[in-house]
Amino acid sequence: MEFHSLPKLSLLFSLSILFLSSFQAHATTKITYCDKKTNYPVKVSGVDISPDPVKSGHPATFKIYATSGKAIHGGEVVIGVSYVGVPVHTENIDLCKEVKCPVANGNFVISHTQTLPVITPPGPYSLKMTLKNDREELLTCIKFNFKIVLGSLVSDM
Repeated sequence: MEFHSLPKLSLLFSLSILFLSSFQAHATTKITYCDKKTNYPVKVSGVDISPDPVKSGHPATFKIYATSGKAIHGGEVVIGVSYVGVPVHTENIDLCKEVKCPVANGNFVISHTQTLPVITPPGPYSLKMTLKNDREELLTCIKFNFKIVLGSLVSDM
């Protein structure tokens, strides 16, 4: 290899790192349905977690992007969180507190924000979310993983 090729190689390497890091910044959370054989009436197209990774002691927002073929007049969202496979938190939430009801057929977003305690251990977590309508019929069930890191003791400004 000749010395005059090194600047080109360095530029190519730098551009590759820049491209890969920007791709990583826009990576989406991988979701799976609880039962891959079930044809759920509500289809989930994605999940956004902000911030990602979640910081202990700071608010975290989970946005679930979904589509329904029918209007949803009410119901319940059940969230279960596990830390290294051990259930650590369960929460039942009135759907109409997270979205405007009735939810028209088509696209909608369930957005839930919660501040985690400062003592929340860092590490890998998994979340299972089920959505039932006001007649207790299961509309969807998804799972996804997320990470929690230690937040600073001083609030971010």
